[in-house]
Amino acid sequence: MSFEFVKKLPTPAEVKEMYPVTERVVRIKKDRDEMIRKVFTGESDKFLVIIGPCSADNEEAVCDYISRLAKVQEKVSDRLILIPRIYTNKPRTTGEGYKGMLHQPDPEKKPDLLAGLIAIRKLHIRAIEESGLTAADEMLYPENWRYFSDILSYVAIGARSVEDQQHRLTVSGMDVPAGMKNPTSGDLTVMLNSVVAAQAGHTFIYRGWEVKTTGNELAHTILRGAVNKHGNTIPNYHYEDLNLLLKMYDERNLKYPAVIVDANHSNSGKQYAEQVRIVKEVMHSRNVSPRIRELVKGVMIESYIEPGCQKIGQGVHVYGKSITDPCLGWDESEKLIYTIHKMCGES
Repeated sequence: MSFEFVKKLPTPAEVKEMYPVTERVVRIKKDRDEMIRKVFTGESDKFLVIIGPCSADNEEAVCDYISRLAKVQEKVSDRLILIPRIYTNKPRTTGEGYKGMLHQPDPEKKPDLLAGLIAIRKLHIRAIEESGLTAADEMLYPENWRYFSDILSYVAIGARSVEDQQHRLTVSGMDVPAGMKNPTSGDLTVMLNSVVAAQAGHTFIYRGWEVKTTGNELAHTILRGAVNKHGNTIPNYHYEDLNLLLKMYDERNLKYPAVIVDANHSNSGKQYAEQVRIVKEVMHSRNVSPRIRELVKGVMIESYIEPGCQKIGQGVHVYGKSITDPCLGWDESEKLIYTIHKMCGES
């Protein structure tokens, strides 16, 4: 057989029982979920800043970073809601390389999926307890959603997963906002079709059960740029791109039209320092068009303590520096958050 069944993993209910959330975490998540929900429904005009490391590789550094975010959140709470990126699953274009904390809780050691599930729960719970901020994560594996459904306030579906039916159907059963990225090709119709699917109810097989969902009205789009057949990046964060998406939303009967603009990936050509300029342009577009202001609910920024990135397997790691895509450093990130806050007050 080509499959080796290594060990049977505990169910989500069993893992949640082994590593339960406290009443305080339950209250924080409930309050944060409601605040974030109101942004998407239009009841709140606050702006979302989904910000953090490309990959959450080290509990101490990630919690250090999020504690810094929490202090900034207190200063910008009148206009912004900061959502830490705690991304623990990493899609790999070729299947090679570090696949995230789920696979390798220690990036220098061999994969251990059970240890990964436990490490992720511990990290998220600790981050909430220490900072009061619930986080975002990417749903790379739909069957793993219920291991973390009680600790996440936002979920992203990546460019390589957005066309997959099981991802779309699983999102339809979530009760938190889920952002559907445009595929790497940049096809906005594919992205919007995924939102149509996610907002509808479905019957399907999930974790050995026949399940029914009622649809997720908070499913929305994420613009992350594209790559053409020649390997060239094509950004889609400009004013014209946002207007095009607005028109395409107008042609569909979707609830709560919304987009988050990802400032890195193919929008920046992975030139991480460009995120500052890109975010400022997005904020300017919001300020010159009332309809774009209504559509664009937030931005997504890759940021860590130290700027740039480093490779694993080459000796001592630099604390708080990305081991996957390069990120903005803390100083630049903090300044950018204050700039976003200021520009949210302009029109």
